[in-house]
Amino acid sequence: MSDLPLWQPTPEQVAATAVSGFMTAAARHSGRQFGGYQDLWEWSIDDLPGFWSLAWDYCGMIGDRGDEIVVHPERMPGARWFPKGRLNYAENLLRNRDESDAILFWGEDRIERCVSHAELYRMVSRCRQALIHAGVVKGDRVAGYLPNVPETVIAMLAASSLGAVWSSASPDFGIEGVLDRFGQIQPKILFCTDGYYYNGKSLDCMDKNRELAARLADLSQVVVVPYLDSVAENHLSIPGVSWQDFLAPFEPQEIEFERFPFDHPLFIMFSSGTTGVPKCIVHSAGGTLLQHLKEHQLHADVRPGDRLFYFTTCGWMMWNWLVSGLASGATLLLYDGSPFAGRQRILFDFADSAGMTHFGTSAKFIEACGKFALDPATSHRLDRLRVILSTGSPLAPEGFRYVYEHVKKEVLLASISGGTDIISCFALGSPILPVWSGEIQCRGLGMAVDVFDDDANPIRGDKGELVCTRPFPSMPLGFWNDPDESRYRKAYFERFPRVWCHGDFVELTAHDGMIIYGRSDATLNPGGVRIGTAEIYRQVEKVDEVLESVVIGQQWQNDVRLVLFVKLREGLTLDRPLVDRIKQRIRSHATPRHVPARILQVADIPRTKSGKIVELAVRDLVHGRKIRNLESLANPEALALFRDRPELLT
Repeated sequence: MSDLPLWQPTPEQVAATAVSGFMTAAARHSGRQFGGYQDLWEWSIDDLPGFWSLAWDYCGMIGDRGDEIVVHPERMPGARWFPKGRLNYAENLLRNRDESDAILFWGEDRIERCVSHAELYRMVSRCRQALIHAGVVKGDRVAGYLPNVPETVIAMLAASSLGAVWSSASPDFGIEGVLDRFGQIQPKILFCTDGYYYNGKSLDCMDKNRELAARLADLSQVVVVPYLDSVAENHLSIPGVSWQDFLAPFEPQEIEFERFPFDHPLFIMFSSGTTGVPKCIVHSAGGTLLQHLKEHQLHADVRPGDRLFYFTTCGWMMWNWLVSGLASGATLLLYDGSPFAGRQRILFDFADSAGMTHFGTSAKFIEACGKFALDPATSHRLDRLRVILSTGSPLAPEGFRYVYEHVKKEVLLASISGGTDIISCFALGSPILPVWSGEIQCRGLGMAVDVFDDDANPIRGDKGELVCTRPFPSMPLGFWNDPDESRYRKAYFERFPRVWCHGDFVELTAHDGMIIYGRSDATLNPGGVRIGTAEIYRQVEKVDEVLESVVIGQQWQNDVRLVLFVKLREGLTLDRPLVDRIKQRIRSHATPRHVPARILQVADIPRTKSGKIVELAVRDLVHGRKIRNLESLANPEALALFRDRPELLT
């Protein structure tokens, strides 16, 4: 690591930030003096009620806060935030009703749209009335199988305004992947699309929509959002209506926002499905909004009038994070399609055209730009760009250098890390701190993040488990259909009692920053997209020639590539046609991101005495690491089949 930071804010830049003003307010509120960010962070976790009540007020949350901030803060889980508080998520996002830009949308290089705040309000009003007419009430689930288009934002806000619970998946998911998710939560309304564009191609979704509608037994209405250039007549041959017909009977009117309890459910997000069907993670309206307001304003330095962009689909939590930017006065920049359409320059074209202030992307995108030898610093203006955000996987030092050498020198590069589990971040950026190569700048305000060794001792300067030792508002309400909270507690609190263990392998640095080395469990993470092994197994098992399989993530060229090992029926040999068929099965029934980079044949799959496949042992063996607990294996000799495979050297 260099002894010098890659970027350092000037005193004038620091003074202009919201977090600087917040620090002044916190000093008045607490009677303490803060020498810098670290002092503020320490106060924020020492005085949780003081910090979160001030965050509510300072960040402009609309609602009734109540006089109690947190009940049972010693419980983890079990704390309850703002027990008398009431708010409406949609009311917070629809606070602006003028003719300024609320949403700018690009669908690759084919479609450009602009939606004003006034138009957004009117459309939400009409969609809300249509949902009421369709019988949607508080607590019902409304699902979106949609691309990242303005109608997705409108449908979500209409549902949340009623106290319904929103959940979404992107249209590149195969049917089984969507049913694994929506099938558990039984939505009353399904919004879907006729198709979408990717890398210049039109991809029709209506066959998938028909099958999905037939297999979701509790649906009362299907609404098809037109997106492709031409809509064929058979596009409405499923039981349902078009978006236009759904809204047609209703004129815009004033929205009467009912304010719900702080912990009223807002979103259902989905885990990666490592050990079975994905877990349905329920997030509260108050916790989600308050955490996003804090992260946008105090960490990402989002200001009223800024242009906020994140490259995301509607199946990733960054979509939810992005949309909440409306509550901080930002214009949302939505993009759907390939990030490398338009001669690989389209996202930078969008940045210039829209006056982008915040460019959110993945570490994989930044790395790919380097490999493509893109030089936006000379090919584009990027004159309003102040912040670049990167998440999905750790950003390598080479990625940091690429940004400052080839994108923009005077920019805050904020690597951020959290997850679907908390719909927010544990570690992220700060506009008042320097940027050090390869490091996340800081731990989030109000987040008691630490690093534990195997014996639950806090450590610094060494690798360990990322933990959070005190509760925070965006902790999940729980999992859907988990009434005794057993699955929820097992997921995060089993390893260290009363401490959230996130499953990331990390290190706290001398700068009070963080380096993330990857997942400490078997979750796959190619290109920054978390993938559960069970989602792949469910498809591979349907290939007749395959008896069983194991999939791992291999560290490769600053990323992770998927490697699938298959045990075939006796006498069969893995050949190119079978490899292609396995890949096609995974591609069409999961997503293209689930397709392994390598598929290799083995004679046996190692497993425990209880019959569980030992993914971690295979992964460690491929990476030359020591294998632990061999005595727990029923067939330890099978491990030799995975050692020193020449196919994994290229």
